[in-house]
Amino acid sequence: MSETLRSSKILIVDASKANIDILVSALGKEYKLSVAMDGGAALAQAKQNAPDLILLDVMLPVMDGFEVCEKLKADPTTSAIPVIFLTALGESDSVIHGFHLGAVDYIAKPFRIPELNARIHTHLSLRNAMIELADQNRLLEIRVKERTEELRETRLEVIYRLSRAAEYRDNDTGMHLKRLSHLCRTLAAACGSDEETREIIFNASPMHDIGKIGIPDAVLLKPGKLNEEEWKIMQTHTTIGAEILSGHDSLLIRMGGMIALTHHEKWDGSGYPQGLSEYRIPFVGRVVAICDVFDALTSKRPYKEAWKPALAFEEIWSESGAAFDPKLVDCFLKCRTDMITIIKNFQDPPVQWEQLAATLH
Repeated sequence: MSETLRSSKILIVDASKANIDILVSALGKEYKLSVAMDGGAALAQAKQNAPDLILLDVMLPVMDGFEVCEKLKADPTTSAIPVIFLTALGESDSVIHGFHLGAVDYIAKPFRIPELNARIHTHLSLRNAMIELADQNRLLEIRVKERTEELRETRLEVIYRLSRAAEYRDNDTGMHLKRLSHLCRTLAAACGSDEETREIIFNASPMHDIGKIGIPDAVLLKPGKLNEEEWKIMQTHTTIGAEILSGHDSLLIRMGGMIALTHHEKWDGSGYPQGLSEYRIPFVGRVVAICDVFDALTSKRPYKEAWKPALAFEEIWSESGAAFDPKLVDCFLKCRTDMITIIKNFQDPPVQWEQLAATLH
């Protein structure tokens, strides 16, 4: 017998001391035994120190073995313990009733020790095999989750790097994308969005300007004001981005396409490319619109110096009801400290926190 089986715990439940003595004599050298002489004590022991197998007499005082078995199987902490009925009853109905209650076997009295040992060995072996299988399944689930998470992270990293490629010419640090992701997630949370929506916005928002990859350097990097023709070319980065991200069922990719297309729409309908207004602009587009402008204002660009956060907050507030959804602006302004912290954490080089915090006062 294996050491694993030798360490198995068996609970013997029988109202007859004589029967208990027989079982202890037959099994005591091979297994760790405990004894109960009534149903209440059996249930208490099984719950307190779960055995690997229960030998359960049918004819118990007050609470018979069938009732004990039913209670064991109804309790999640004891339901998996295999139960073998000990019975002097030869009627098939009693045996069938025991199986219906969840018993795995029955052993008739008087005991035949070789048969007793063989059946106990079989059911303990089956239990150990089931435990090992469950452990292997849990390990497999963990590995699958780890692999799934690895694939998810790889996918997101690819998206981020491709999004950065579109921005590389005018923002080679990539910090804009990181700031925007965090700004958008923070704003979405402040608006009461659920965790799934917040995470999708966090991961999809870096794709907002992916269409810039199709804009000529002469337009994209022009230090001065764009003329009318150049401005029309610049506006096409929204539709180019939407086209790049079209034709796939992934929610993340579809969300990225929606953001790329609508993050320059304005609440009053004066934005581009479709002139959408108010709630006809998707929620994600309205969120990214505010965060993208705030980040643009507080960042140094080829055509301007970075604004102080206090001035940027004033600009966002002044555009409430015009460029931006008023409710989202209210939520954004309530997160001022969080937004400044994001700017501080993702600057290159880092901006001094004391300088930024002072702009709140």
